[in-house]
Amino acid sequence: MSARNPGMHLDLEWVSKVRVNTQAVLKRAQQIQGHKVAKKQWQAAWMLKAVTCIDLTTLAGDDTPSNVHRLCMKATQPIRHDLLKSMDMHDKGITTAAVCVYPSRVADAVKSLKAANSSLPVASVATGFPAGQTPLKTRLAEVQMAVEDGATEIDIVINRTLALTGQWAALYDEIRQFREACADAHMKTILAVGELGTFTNVYKASLVSMMAGSDFIKTSTGKETVNATYPVAIVMVRAIRDYFLRTGYKVGFKPAGGIRTAQESVVWLTLMKEELGDEWLNPHLFRLGASSLLADIERQIYHYVTGRYPAFHELPMA
Repeated sequence: MSARNPGMHLDLEWVSKVRVNTQAVLKRAQQIQGHKVAKKQWQAAWMLKAVTCIDLTTLAGDDTPSNVHRLCMKATQPIRHDLLKSMDMHDKGITTAAVCVYPSRVADAVKSLKAANSSLPVASVATGFPAGQTPLKTRLAEVQMAVEDGATEIDIVINRTLALTGQWAALYDEIRQFREACADAHMKTILAVGELGTFTNVYKASLVSMMAGSDFIKTSTGKETVNATYPVAIVMVRAIRDYFLRTGYKVGFKPAGGIRTAQESVVWLTLMKEELGDEWLNPHLFRLGASSLLADIERQIYHYVTGRYPAFHELPMA
């Protein structure tokens, strides 16, 4: 794994000079979506790659220890064993990248994975997810509690108010404090792009988050009306590229919210490959935040192996 991003001093001059060419971004996004999709075994290979990058997520008001347990079991065996065997991929240790839950469910997830003898990371959302509108003290305490319960990755949400009003120094300071509260846990910073207004704001928020020491930047909570879109992703990955060229540190990218089909997951991988290169095509630097995506990928792999789509009872979902 590449060295973690330690962050840097807030460079307000760099932030203030940012201008994003909206037309160019939209054109590039259309190009990427217009690519011909790989077929047959190549498509199957891309889909399995996507599985290994999924943060398998449940963030519902009715989460219980039992559905968190089911989620964890699905994460450790995401594709039916017989399907993998027929592709000669059954012994490659294919799992999702992590499971992602609310702070109060972290202990349940850790317990389930430990019982299954799995070293899969547990990620937790925190900092007043999804709105980030609780007092700073509470948001910091939430991070600390999730880490104490065994979360090794924390998906924090930024305070959108600070970004929208251009209070970049205050935003930087908050994220810096979250990073300290995370201790050794990796920190993914959710920008909630659907609430930031402009591409320029998205780029600035990306930069400030990386300067403050984020290991990943993430598009959305999945609870906003607009979540992961390709144009917004291009703005964010270009910020990642600029940050890497200036500092030498690689920061990961996580689109989340509304990613439901196997075909979309392949487009996301293509975007990463073209914009940031093969080094970013692994779970250390790329994650897909999703809850229903895995079911569609498994369905498509079933079709690849058997030549037909499964009946509902043939592929029970976590």
